[in-house]
Amino acid sequence: MLLKREVLEGIRAGRVSLQFRRWRRRTVKPGGTLRTAIGVLAIGDISPVEAGAVTDDDARAAGFTDAAALRDWLDDGRPGMLERIEVSWAGEDPRAGLREEESLDPLALAEIAGRLDAMDGRAREGAWTARAMDLIARNPERPAAELAAAMGLEKLSFKTRIRRLKALGLTESLATGYRLSPRGARVHAFRSART
Repeated sequence: MLLKREVLEGIRAGRVSLQFRRWRRRTVKPGGTLRTAIGVLAIGDISPVEAGAVTDDDARAAGFTDAAALRDWLDDGRPGMLERIEVSWAGEDPRAGLREEESLDPLALAEIAGRLDAMDGRAREGAWTARAMDLIARNPERPAAELAAAMGLEKLSFKTRIRRLKALGLTESLATGYRLSPRGARVHAFRSART
């Protein structure tokens, strides 16, 4: 579930507590969480609703001026069942603390390197983690499509791989492209020194 920055800020501030989506397949589940640019969101109840049953209060809780504005927005969206989703801010992304961690001891560096080696071993195309990290280190803020092409991957496949690195606190998403986090730069230097 993609959310605009102003909606995310509204959720963090407590001004926005609902979202409405039409989808063929849910991308979030009740009781789950969603990592976003501003931190982690908690997903509450998800229930089907008819567009005509959405009240002005519901629309305002979703960041719209009234129900008519929400319905106008929905008319531009994809087809599918409309659902009402309760959302709240659950806190900072735990990966943010990891990203800043650069004073890793040799044992921790070896453990992270081992996890990256395992990712490489599971990939059909073979080793990719060091190559991706090197590409990002040399090209911060370069669009994902360009980085993907440089690696010979489709953009979606590339972004999925980078999310795995991000989960380890090794990369950071920027407005455009990525960069290595301080932790990522330290791990990348450690792995480069091994070869």
